[in-house]
Amino acid sequence: MDKKFNTYQIHLKEKALKNGTSDGKTLEFQFENHDDIMQLVELIKNKKLFKEQSDNIEFLVGLKLFSEVMLRNRNHEMFEEFGPEFATFMKKFKSHVKMAGTV
Repeated sequence: MDKKFNTYQIHLKEKALKNGTSDGKTLEFQFENHDDIMQLVELIKNKKLFKEQSDNIEFLVGLKLFSEVMLRNRNHEMFEEFGPEFATFMKKFKSHVKMAGTV
């Protein structure tokens, strides 16, 4: 039986706060996604959607985290109005980076 989701782990470490301090706090969590996020990161890095390379990666990872939560909770009242708009955005995004069917 094939897995329907890929499993990932994120480790987030506080490096420096805007007030100049840092406790070095960390956050670690595991999540599943239907896409191969590592492959998509490579694709978007090559597309250079944004000027800064880090913006490309942050955008893609944030988008995939958000969109998967939204898909799992598509009937939540918070997404009632936004869901159709998000679908339109995703179509535009896919066509813009020419990754249709992969994101």
